[in-house]
Amino acid sequence: MRASDRAYATLLDEIQSGALAPGAVLGEVDQSTRLGVSRTPLREAISRLVADGLVAQQSPRVTVVTGVDAEDIVELFEVRRALEETAARLAASRGDAAVFTELADEFARASLRGADGRDAYYSSIARFDSALDSAVANDYLTGALRTIRTHLVRVRRLARDNPARLAASVDEHRLIASAIAARDADLAAHATHVHLHNALTNILESLDGRDSSRAAARPTTDQQGAA
Repeated sequence: MRASDRAYATLLDEIQSGALAPGAVLGEVDQSTRLGVSRTPLREAISRLVADGLVAQQSPRVTVVTGVDAEDIVELFEVRRALEETAARLAASRGDAAVFTELADEFARASLRGADGRDAYYSSIARFDSALDSAVANDYLTGALRTIRTHLVRVRRLARDNPARLAASVDEHRLIASAIAARDADLAAHATHVHLHNALTNILESLDGRDSSRAAARPTTDQQGAA
C-alpha cells in the first residue's frame, strides 16, 4: 500500500470513528510525524479527504475536520434517496435473483443480540451494498454511492442505540432484497424510500435528544450566578 493510501485510510477511519472529532486540527508537521509519512503523501491523503468533504483547509498547512449538523444530514439523505432508489430499480432488472434471495434469507435470520449480533448485521449490509453495486453495473452511480456511504459512517455514529429501530431496519433490508430478487422494481424503490425515511427520522430524533440533554445539563443564568 502506498504511503498516501495508508495515511488516507488511517485518517478516514479516525474521522469516521470520532477519534478525530469535528473541529480537530490536522497540522501537517504533527500528522506527518504521527502517521510516519513524509509531507507529500500526507498532502495527497488530505487532498482526498477535502474532496470527500470530511476536512476543510484553513491554511496551506492546517486542515480541520468538518462538522455534521442536521442540515448536512438532510441534504445527504436527499442525495442518498435519489441514488439508492435508482440503484434498487436497476438492480431489480439487472441483478442476480439468487444473490438477493440469499441476502433476504440472511436478513431474515439476523440476530441483534449483543455487539457480535450487531456487527454481523452491519456486515450483511456491507454485502448487500456490494451486491447492489455489482447489479447496477454503473460506475458513475456506484462512485457517487461510495461517497455517500463514506459520510454515512459518521452519521450513523451520531444516532443513539435504538433496538426497535435496528430491528425495523433488518426487516426493511429484507424486504428490499426480496423485492430485487422478485424483480419488482417499484416495490424495491418504494421499500428503499421507506427505509431511508425511517433512518433519517431516527437520526434527527437522536440529534434532537442529544441537544436537549445538553441544554438541560447547561446551567441557566440564575444558576450560574448562584454558583
